[in-house]
Amino acid sequence: MSGPRKPRRRGYSRRAFLKKAGLSSAAVGLLPMLPGCGHSDGLRSGGALEFRHGVASGDPLSDRVVLWTRISGVASDATATVDYVVARDPQLGDVVKHGSVQTSAQRDFTVKVDATGLQPATTYYYRFHAGDLQSPIGRTRTLPVGSVDRLRIGVVSCASLAHGYFNAYGRLAERADLDLIVHLGDYIYEYGSGQYGNLRAYEPEHEILTLDDYRTRYAQYRGEAELQAMHRQHALINIWDDHETADNSWKDGAYNHNEGEGDWAVRVSGALQAFYEWQPTRELDAGQPRKDYRSFQFGDLVQLTMLEERLLARDQQVPGVINLADTEILLLPIGEVQNADRQMIGSEQEAWLSGQLRQSPAKWKLIGQGVMFGQLKIAGLPNLLSGGVYVNPDQWDGYPAARGRVFDIIDGGGTDAAIDNVVVLTGDIHSSWCMDLTRDPNDPLAPLGGYNPLDGAGAVAVEFVCTSITSPGLDSFAPIKPLIPVLNPHIKYSDFTRKGYLLLDITPQRVIGEHWYVDTITQPSTTEAFGAAYQTADGDNHMSAAEQTSPRSDAPAFAP
Repeated sequence: MSGPRKPRRRGYSRRAFLKKAGLSSAAVGLLPMLPGCGHSDGLRSGGALEFRHGVASGDPLSDRVVLWTRISGVASDATATVDYVVARDPQLGDVVKHGSVQTSAQRDFTVKVDATGLQPATTYYYRFHAGDLQSPIGRTRTLPVGSVDRLRIGVVSCASLAHGYFNAYGRLAERADLDLIVHLGDYIYEYGSGQYGNLRAYEPEHEILTLDDYRTRYAQYRGEAELQAMHRQHALINIWDDHETADNSWKDGAYNHNEGEGDWAVRVSGALQAFYEWQPTRELDAGQPRKDYRSFQFGDLVQLTMLEERLLARDQQVPGVINLADTEILLLPIGEVQNADRQMIGSEQEAWLSGQLRQSPAKWKLIGQGVMFGQLKIAGLPNLLSGGVYVNPDQWDGYPAARGRVFDIIDGGGTDAAIDNVVVLTGDIHSSWCMDLTRDPNDPLAPLGGYNPLDGAGAVAVEFVCTSITSPGLDSFAPIKPLIPVLNPHIKYSDFTRKGYLLLDITPQRVIGEHWYVDTITQPSTTEAFGAAYQTADGDNHMSAAEQTSPRSDAPAFAP
């Protein structure tokens, strides 16, 4: 049962946009390693002890990786000692590291270990134990150094538990040859039961607002078998989008937050504390928990740069100027939206991004981020001023000056050379897309800075947008799907409804993105199907159709 209906907010809601498209309805850092082994102190409890939420690993580097678990059933006033072991084999016979950490109710009995001193490009297996209680065995992998000939990466986003079952996570868990998983946000949703989707009920049943609420919601999600399986088999690199706090969040508020729900900064503090407790993610700066942008180096093949686009610097979304059925969902490129001072990621992060892209020795520069970077229109004619009607003010279309500054980084200019082989990875919009990135896709004069959709001239990068795990897509856009490439000639592929994940296969010669779809989310299922593949070749900076790739034959053994 949900609480009373909230007062109607003014402005734009992404949920309202998605509904219109055909839908129904102060952080804690890593714990230090402490001496000891095999302790049971503090583990007495009225109930049975359990590693109920499985194990996970994340933020791998070439010599370390974060390991995670949570112990349940501990007395609320107790301090528990949890031991861990890391080995080279699934049977944990060839041990390379072990130690102990303490946890308590202060961090919701979660356990995080930054396991250091590991070897590059190596698969490891790990397990936690507390007294005689053992966790499942997990599998993880460190990043490579030097020359790298191939990477396989799963990309996911947007898992609304109220809309269905997490079958896509399970299918990724069955792929032994993946190097890791990239999660682009909306790992959890903040709504109460029945507020957005009604297939499954939430815990707690009301919209989450407090630290305890967010902890309870993460605990519910981490009880899902398919999600546990994915975490057990693969390391995770993730960012948050908006629903880890509230719908359409920005630095000083959110569409799904009003004065009656308390102070926004307090809500964000609780949400991020729970995020760092429950995710295998390094906290970069305990004094600035909103700062989670970071980068990862995969030898000479890939640099993965993860952006923060919600809580650090983003200005409030500009309301749509066209009202359809009492819902403002559309945007014209006029007025405040054109303000050159409007921020998406902020000047500090823009400068950091520029340095990361320019200094990287990697062949491919991947940017993991939340909202669609390329343009998306549903009305307009080709012209030199990028006119027309944009769909979604929450994505980069609502921040054209900020997008222009990122294009400036990629284009170079002055003493800076242009940067080739930039690949943007995106979630958020609950649908699949492949597109070229160019400043004005509706300007056909490529020699003058426009874009030629026939050969990709004028494109400076590409974007793969992965569909959601369960969150509903753009069903009512289906009738206008034939118009999408006409109004948006840079878009090469789209699927508005199917759920699943993106699989990246990367070599020095090309990046291929494969869209994979599950057959249903309304019940548990193990069926998936290949949808489509697109690629960008070294130095081309534009998209073309591709063939499905083959798995690696030398994949390491699964965790048992």
